[in-house]
Amino acid sequence: MKVILLEDVKGMGKKGDLVNAKTGYARNFLFPKNLAIEGTKDNLTQWEMDKANREKEEAVARKEAEELKRRLESLKLKVTGKTGGTSRLFGAVTSMDVESALKKQENIEIPKKKIEIKEAIKELGTYHVNIRVYPEIVADLTIEVVEA
Repeated sequence: MKVILLEDVKGMGKKGDLVNAKTGYARNFLFPKNLAIEGTKDNLTQWEMDKANREKEEAVARKEAEELKRRLESLKLKVTGKTGGTSRLFGAVTSMDVESALKKQENIEIPKKKIEIKEAIKELGTYHVNIRVYPEIVADLTIEVVEA
């Protein structure tokens, strides 16, 4: 049975996808939870019209993500941390610290779950952090860890 997904469904597809689902799964799970609608002729016609709008919106979102990526890669963000007189930090710099520094210094709001720190940052210095601004667009942000 062809269904149009109204929400992301794990193992099936993303919102707006036209997928094949088993009849029982669609009737007993997808339809009652409003996760999908049946792929009738009228629904498919409406889906085709909506598809063009979704593609335009995605193109705009991708362009905004590219601009944000360029802006983030041109920054050198300063993150402060407490030390005990040496270059070693008490604790480590976390994605939450990077998130709050971005918000305070550059007025850019990025959720901490999109900030990827490869290795724990436990010393003063300059580091590179990946920020996922769009599913396949990753910005490389340079941060400088300085003593508070």
